[in-house]
Amino acid sequence: MTAPGHPRAHYDRELETLRQDLLLLGSIAEKAVARAVDALRQRDSALARAVIQEDRAIDERSYALEERALLLLATQQPMATDLRTIAATLFIISELERIGDYAEGIARVTLLLEPHPPLKRLIDIPRMAEIALDMLHASLAAFIDRDLDACRTIWHRDDEVDALYDQVFRELLTYMLADPTTIERATRLLWAAHNLERIADRVTNICERTAFVITGNPRELTGDETD
Repeated sequence: MTAPGHPRAHYDRELETLRQDLLLLGSIAEKAVARAVDALRQRDSALARAVIQEDRAIDERSYALEERALLLLATQQPMATDLRTIAATLFIISELERIGDYAEGIARVTLLLEPHPPLKRLIDIPRMAEIALDMLHASLAAFIDRDLDACRTIWHRDDEVDALYDQVFRELLTYMLADPTTIERATRLLWAAHNLERIADRVTNICERTAFVITGNPRELTGDETD
């Protein structure tokens, strides 16, 4: 066990604080996506505006966390696994910031749809959000716990989101072909669905980076595992 006054003890505390703050950023990004989809489903423009306004706080928190990770990288000169861990943390911060941007984009769809009557009751888009957010939450836990099996499971769940996106696309295309007056509304909804599909893709990136931290193999999830 490292003595409390040892330089390594301070370094370990800094790493732990970094991990906890990463989880907090992830929680904030999750909440932003959930609120954005709720705003879209309920046609709640006030909630949508709140999500858009809060995106700046996600950006600022991301930049501050990135600076701390870079400082730790520069001052502690970590080796091997610790180096990969901090590099992965920087990568995940960037992915979470982008997820916050996707939440903002979904909220903007709500505002664009505000003047128009509802096209349809939203079912598959909220389901996409539910799966993507489950994946996001689990991916951050897998990073903290160094859980390779969880990374594999989460990575494959992206197929569920892709299948729902294809279903949304086909349904909205049917609306557009049947009635050209629905094109604008359907296109906006497709944009929201695309953002959720991209969120799931970002989560697979987090899983790939976590697998690399654990194994040192950059193709652990994407390569042929039977080789």
